[in-house]
Amino acid sequence: MGLFSKQLLNVVEWTQAGEGDLLWKWDNEEIKKGSALMIRPGQDAIFMYNGQIEGIFENEGKYDIESEIIPFLSSLKSFAFGFNTPLRAEVLFINTTEQLVKWGTKNAISLPAEKLNLPGGMPIRAFGTFACKICDVTTFINKVAGVQKQYNVEDVKERILASLDQLLMSWIGKEGKDMFNLQANAREIAKGICDELDLEMRKIGITVTDFKIENFNYPEEIRKMQEKAAAQSMVGDVGKYQQIAAADAMENGHGGSVASDMVQMQMGMVMGQQMVNQMNGQNAAGAANQGAPVAGAYPKFCPSCGTATTGSKFCGNCGAQLG
Repeated sequence: MGLFSKQLLNVVEWTQAGEGDLLWKWDNEEIKKGSALMIRPGQDAIFMYNGQIEGIFENEGKYDIESEIIPFLSSLKSFAFGFNTPLRAEVLFINTTEQLVKWGTKNAISLPAEKLNLPGGMPIRAFGTFACKICDVTTFINKVAGVQKQYNVEDVKERILASLDQLLMSWIGKEGKDMFNLQANAREIAKGICDELDLEMRKIGITVTDFKIENFNYPEEIRKMQEKAAAQSMVGDVGKYQQIAAADAMENGHGGSVASDMVQMQMGMVMGQQMVNQMNGQNAAGAANQGAPVAGAYPKFCPSCGTATTGSKFCGNCGAQLG
């Protein structure tokens, strides 16, 4: 009898949750007398009977179904197990942990660009990640996953991507956004999209807790224009560029590394050139001063009459002005 009773036992549990799985339905609908429920960390167990949710169990642990679960089921409180009367109920397991999902626009989004003479607009793509989790088990089961055996985060991703293009267009088009430097506004754009997605997904029991835009991908010709503009800007102030590059390398360098030595050599060359320029300037000023008359000096002889002067401003013989 002991061996026979053990054959009737089963453990209701979810042991092989796949990556991104949000819901899984227990295969066997017959729960036998003496069976146990196992709830692991990050899981909820939901008992359903005749299509209705009878009870939701959230605390992890192992429970005897007859004594610890059935008394809390709405319409099954008086159910009595017997030799030929297994409990016919559905058990759904929910993954309650937060899921991180990579996303990317399926098709390029065309932004209006009248100045570029592009009739169809400027096509861009965007990539990033979002995080989501189930926030309302009852809503999630009733509206999305109640009739499915399994539900994955990829299904949530499909729902989000369906409305993402329009949200990107809306938030990129907000006043003040520079379409050629969208990365500078990526955080603000992502925050706005996250709030709107969260409101929409809560309707099916899922919350979007985070949304990030990691990169905007421009057409090749636009990238070349950006690189050319950046290069021209850098050439316009080579001295400043050298100073910034030298400071960054000195801060991130490691003592006698090749990079650090190269930076020090460049700085030495710049400082040496500055010293040469300064010395050249001083020499040029000295040469100019040698050819100029000394203030307060007068000729030894009067240029008019040839009489020797005595250091005064006027000739003592003819009265001519000497200086």
